[in-house]
Amino acid sequence: MIEDDPFGSRPALKPTAHEIGSDLSTLSEVEIEERIALLEAEIARLRQALDRKRSSRAAADAFFKR
Repeated sequence: MIEDDPFGSRPALKPTAHEIGSDLSTLSEVEIEERIALLEAEIARLRQALDRKRSSRAAADAFFKR
């Protein structure tokens, strides 16, 4: 068997992250649930970053308003 054979029997690699708009028909119920959990965790992380940014801006506004 040739190592670089493009028609080899290697399984297709699944993406490690969800791509917006990707085809969902090939995913199992468990895979969809895993992606939902991944996205919910990312949303929580984004909300925390947004809260930190807003707090930082509010502190700077309060400092420079005198």
